[in-house]
Amino acid sequence: MDAFLRSFLNPSRNWFAAQHCKAISKRLKKYGLRYDDLYDPMFDLDIKEALSRLPKEVVDARTQRLKRAMDLSMKHEYLPEDLQALQTPFRGYLQEMLTLTLIISTGEN
Repeated sequence: MDAFLRSFLNPSRNWFAAQHCKAISKRLKKYGLRYDDLYDPMFDLDIKEALSRLPKEVVDARTQRLKRAMDLSMKHEYLPEDLQALQTPFRGYLQEMLTLTLIISTGEN
């Protein structure tokens, strides 16, 4: 069952998953965000802990992307097309640290 679910959610094997991934990518590029920027540290303490373990430069870049996205949203604007082309919305920076944080937190319990 697990293999079926993974293949169903894999964008390279499922057309609908690929279309969903493409739509998410397009929306994130409009504001210059990455997928990992959408995680809210106030909602999940593990994410807050993972962010605190990341290098300061990575956290500062995340903060700048979020501020720029909020500014663009308030102005009802998008990034210029040339900057949208440079964006990498699925280039992750948080997942490895989040996994490590979850392993450590489950080990403590």
